[in-house]
Amino acid sequence: MSKFNILVVEDEDAIREMLTMVLQQADFAVQSAPDVKQAQKILEESSPDLLLLDWMLPVTSGVEWARRLKNNPDHRDVPIILLTARGEEEDKVKGLEIGADDYVTKPFSPKELVARIRAVLRRSGRMHDLAQIVLDGLVLDTEQHRLSIDGRQLTVSPTEFRLMQFFMTHPDKVYSRSQLLDQVWGRSIYIEERTVDVHIRRLRKVLAEHGREDLVQTVRGFGYRFSMRE
Repeated sequence: MSKFNILVVEDEDAIREMLTMVLQQADFAVQSAPDVKQAQKILEESSPDLLLLDWMLPVTSGVEWARRLKNNPDHRDVPIILLTARGEEEDKVKGLEIGADDYVTKPFSPKELVARIRAVLRRSGRMHDLAQIVLDGLVLDTEQHRLSIDGRQLTVSPTEFRLMQFFMTHPDKVYSRSQLLDQVWGRSIYIEERTVDVHIRRLRKVLAEHGREDLVQTVRGFGYRFSMRE
């Protein structure tokens, strides 16, 4: 399974280096930045799986940047853990109210931090304990690159596999065509939005052979949703 990419934003060099070492030892890929300006550039270029963000940063604070990200449709789904020496309850509440997924107070143990990160990744649907994602009889094997329903393997293209992987890790959420293009095809590639419709139709045709075409739903006027059965 590929490594999860963590973006560490911390202005103190020694702490940033320590965090990088701890996370790399836990088998995460790590990128780091000393301030929001550099972090924003990394975020746009590499789409990290989680932000480990210090509350107090120069120029723009971590909590203010977190607020902006959670109000930005392109980045609101990126999990954020705030890291700070602030321990007062009202500060913790403030951090969570602006959309942070968790809050770790300094000092902390490396084991606690890694456990918190893994817990947030699991809750966000980005991390699975196994190389397989299993939902409603569908099994998506990320190592063997196979998709099956009730033990029967489906024939899908690499793009349709990635599309299904994104849907299965983000169930019951509505995504526009442009958002799906960004998440599945990548921001650096220009493809017309109707390309999404073509692949959705192909994916539904495959699912229909097993009576599951209703899993990928059209949300009129916006886009698509992968919705699990009751």
